[in-house]
Amino acid sequence: MSDGACVLGYPVRWLTSDAVAGITLAAYGIPVSLAYATLAGLPPQVGVYGYLMGGLGYALAGSSRYLAIGPTSAISLMIAGIVGDMAGDSVARYTGIATAAAVGVGVFCLIAWLFRLSVLVKLISDSVLTGFKAGAGLTITITQLPALLGVAGGGHNVPDRLFALAGQLGGTNLPTLAIGVAALALLWCGEQWLPGRPVALAVVALSIVIVSLFELTRFKVMVTGAIPPGLPLPSLPTVRLRDQDGIVALAAGCMLLAYIEGVAAARAFATKHHETIDPRRELLGLAAANLATAAVGGYPVAGGLSQTAVNEGAGARSRISLVFASLTLALCLMFFTTLLADLPKAVLAAVVLMAVAGLIDVRAHVRMWRASRIDFFNALAALIGVLLLGILQGILLAALISVLLLLALSSRPHVAFLGRIPGTMRYSDMQRHPDNEQPAGVLACRPEASLLYLNADYVMERILAQVDMVYMQGIRNVVCDLSASPTMDLAGARMLAELYRNLSDRSIGLTVTNVHGRVRDLLRAEGLDGRIQGIARGTLLEHELAAFNLAQGGGV
Repeated sequence: MSDGACVLGYPVRWLTSDAVAGITLAAYGIPVSLAYATLAGLPPQVGVYGYLMGGLGYALAGSSRYLAIGPTSAISLMIAGIVGDMAGDSVARYTGIATAAAVGVGVFCLIAWLFRLSVLVKLISDSVLTGFKAGAGLTITITQLPALLGVAGGGHNVPDRLFALAGQLGGTNLPTLAIGVAALALLWCGEQWLPGRPVALAVVALSIVIVSLFELTRFKVMVTGAIPPGLPLPSLPTVRLRDQDGIVALAAGCMLLAYIEGVAAARAFATKHHETIDPRRELLGLAAANLATAAVGGYPVAGGLSQTAVNEGAGARSRISLVFASLTLALCLMFFTTLLADLPKAVLAAVVLMAVAGLIDVRAHVRMWRASRIDFFNALAALIGVLLLGILQGILLAALISVLLLLALSSRPHVAFLGRIPGTMRYSDMQRHPDNEQPAGVLACRPEASLLYLNADYVMERILAQVDMVYMQGIRNVVCDLSASPTMDLAGARMLAELYRNLSDRSIGLTVTNVHGRVRDLLRAEGLDGRIQGIARGTLLEHELAAFNLAQGGGV
């Protein structure tokens, strides 16, 4: 075949790159998936099922060329923190609930795709997401410390876990701690000097050799134990969504978190390569990934930044790399699971700790503190919410904080009072440019937001307060520039009518300029075009002020 040959639209020249990337992704995914499944409280092989089936599902329906799908730290911790209370002491019920949650994620994604709800990704602001990730990273770190120290741990939230861990420090298993610290050191060195390489797999292999060679299980070094060989068989969840209180909320939380994580990672690498993704199609890809994973008894999966970085860094050219990763994982499940029996749990904890280190972005919090205190305190609220309430409650709190922040900002928009820039016919905010000239006999203002029920009263109060301040200067007209108000509801229109009446009581006129078409239609429907000047024609602020100035016998 020629260099440009294609099979079903796939360029054959990409095949080698995708194969190498897929094998590299599988090498990265094996230790990470084992670690995340353990973090979720599930059998280790269930994590591998997530990479195996999730990747195949996303390859069929997703839109990103680079996004890698599998278990993630935040979702794993969410499963561990919530499913345990639902399942009681039943291991089978625990697994069934986790699988039912994956079904729920798939169903919710299909519903969101059908009704075009990809706007969900905008429910959480970047600042709140930064705080949420930091809280999740700290929570996960605390949950992994007992495995690193070789103690039992315990507790249901961060304070409980810290208290339990403090009481068990005297029982630290030194061989376990030595293995964990050595693994952390090797992983850190690999991240610094061999980025994008399957260093974690090499560390896992080395730890297995050391434990086997020196029989470290005699010293109470905990290992994963036997992992069932063979490919997963199709199975139905033993628990249905309607059978257990809390599964629907768990699935909804996992879906929201998975979608936000996945789209953020996909967009990051699409931007790097000057490409775009389809946010709505990402819902379809996520649905396919979770339903495929649930079909073999897995738990919710998502696209993650770290595994996507490995996939892209290894040379992936298309989603076919995920197919090669799945084939590699299938071979490992069939022939190499016996090699993992002596894998120390402390090494899995080290893998998780290195993977979540990037979630805690101290520099981002410092930048927010310097640039926007509001964003900083909202990030801090999300962080504390995750630490004290847990992952699911934390993500819901983060969404609520984002919405409340949006409402708070929308309810008190900036109202700029305008002055003429000296020597020009242009006008700008006098608060930012005190040397601007106040137009004689006119108060010019510009609400910098759509005029809605949330902010209409506030805007009117700001304008009337400014009118009272300059009333003794002979103000005869208020010109309201609506260029920064693209939309308006009935409350906004009625606010302008009320403003007109208040100004008329002071013998002051009201003119609007730069009115958008839909706003003009609403004002006409409310019958205001006969009272407020400027609605019936597309007047500009500069022209209106110049005309008023000439009518008063002044000059520019």
